Amino acid sequence: MTALDTAARSAPAWTRLLPGGSYAGRSRMLLLRSATAARRTWPAILSGFAEPVFYLLAMGTGLGSLVGALPGPDGRPISYAAFIAPGLLAASAMNGAVFDATFNVFFKLKYNRLYDAMLSTPLGPVDIALGEIGWALLRGGLYATGFLSVMAVAGLITSPWALLALLAALLVAFAFAAIGMAATSFMRSWQDFDLVTLAVLPMFLFATTFYPLGVYPRPLQILVECLPLFHAVELMRGLTTGAVHLGLLGHLAYFVVMAAVGVVVAARRLEALLLR
Repeated sequence: MTALDTAARSAPAWTRLLPGGSYAGRSRMLLLRSATAARRTWPAILSGFAEPVFYLLAMGTGLGSLVGALPGPDGRPISYAAFIAPGLLAASAMNGAVFDATFNVFFKLKYNRLYDAMLSTPLGPVDIALGEIGWALLRGGLYATGFLSVMAVAGLITSPWALLALLAALLVAFAFAAIGMAATSFMRSWQDFDLVTLAVLPMFLFATTFYPLGVYPRPLQILVECLPLFHAVELMRGLTTGAVHLGLLGHLAYFVVMAAVGVVVAARRLEALLLR
């Protein structure tokens, strides 16, 4: 009996949704490997934290002096900086997770052939999927933590519910990382990554990050409400402003389903690509 078979017998019940016999319960080894490799690339990783801060300074402070106050989630007026900051927090979690789970994973999968070497160890495709998604989650969480700290220092957090915004950001990062890795498994060349930019950039610009949903006509509102980042922005905006209501549970459920689908698809695709 192999190590994968032994681990499969003692694996948690949720792993039954994943490919059988491909989970050894050692995905943490991928996290340690990624953390070790990041010691040489930490300036590039930390640079992703600066982008939302620059947006906050340029849009919130600069443009905000012209825009004035906007209605918050509960109808109370808030400053433009306080309005866009939760959107930028959600975008930080998304960007940190997506770009690590797409570009880096594609290089390891297609060019570095790192995962082929890993399969000669007591690791399975599911361990690889969970490990890489977990690292992308940590990167997205790092960006979200840093930006949430900036919001606190700038006085843009008006409710103790904001403490839960970090946990929500981790869930958002996990969901985007899972979907990003699943999408990467279908990509054939670097040119396909234009589709990643085509998906991420419009979401960043139009998913109510910089202005309320009400500026759109109703047909476009329905389209925007289907975007994952819209649900992340609404979740962060509600928590950081204290406008907490049961509707936030719907946004949380959106990302739970998104994460589950991403993990299952990524694991099955990796099994098909690495064990064919």
